[in-house]
Amino acid sequence: MSAVWIVVIVSGTGTLALKATGPVLLGGKPLPERLTGVVGLLGPALLAALVAIGTYRALSIRADKAAVAAAPPAWSTEAAANCADPANVVADITTGTTPPMPAARASTP
Repeated sequence: MSAVWIVVIVSGTGTLALKATGPVLLGGKPLPERLTGVVGLLGPALLAALVAIGTYRALSIRADKAAVAAAPPAWSTEAAANCADPANVVADITTGTTPPMPAARASTP
């Protein structure tokens, strides 16, 4: 017997064991009142989750499909200069480093 069939048999036996725990533990008794409400809400919640996941997968665009559908970028002949005015740079640096004025020396206009 191959390893694949061993995995199939073990997972099938585990599934049957999990399904049998409910009737074995309850022994024909009705569910407690708190669990009845939860069990009633499990179906719609699981259905909503499956629909949401399916919709997401259907609408999501993989990167390779998006790259094929997109046009290549246009080449630009203009080169943007990455130069800043030195006076503004110095003013920006010094503005952030000035110490705050103490309340005792502060004056209102």
